[in-house]
Amino acid sequence: MDFKNIIYAFACLSFAVVVGAAVYEHVAVVPRWSAAPPVSLSMFQGKYGLNPTPFWKAIHPVTLLLLVACIILFWKTGSRPYLLITSAGYVFVLIITFAFFVPELIAITGQAFSGNADPSLTKRAGLWETLSLVRLAFLIMLAITAFLGLTRSGVRLPN
Repeated sequence: MDFKNIIYAFACLSFAVVVGAAVYEHVAVVPRWSAAPPVSLSMFQGKYGLNPTPFWKAIHPVTLLLLVACIILFWKTGSRPYLLITSAGYVFVLIITFAFFVPELIAITGQAFSGNADPSLTKRAGLWETLSLVRLAFLIMLAITAFLGLTRSGVRLPN
């Protein structure tokens, strides 16, 4: 295995970490906080509240850098279309994430604790969860695309 393929493997691994973390959040975290906000938001509050921000702030730039490095390294190979689709789709997801998902998540989870569920807040949390599952499905398709490109890394494109 040469250096280029190692970089590609790390790009796929990094992208898989993004997908895996998103799956974990949707299985273990989102159903808990979205169940009955603001009552169900206690996991985010207090000195030791859950704060996934450092993880997401670290993994996204690393994944983007690895994908860009792969585009450069594999430009003249059959992997190029797979990498371009994956990278463009990922950038699209990140734009939507920072334009809608992050602000809405902060607005919902930043609510003050209350002993009563707020039906309108619960409805917003449900919509956020549904749309985020669509986003996750799209990320899974992008990850599969990236992995499929690994099989084309040695194929040279015609000039």
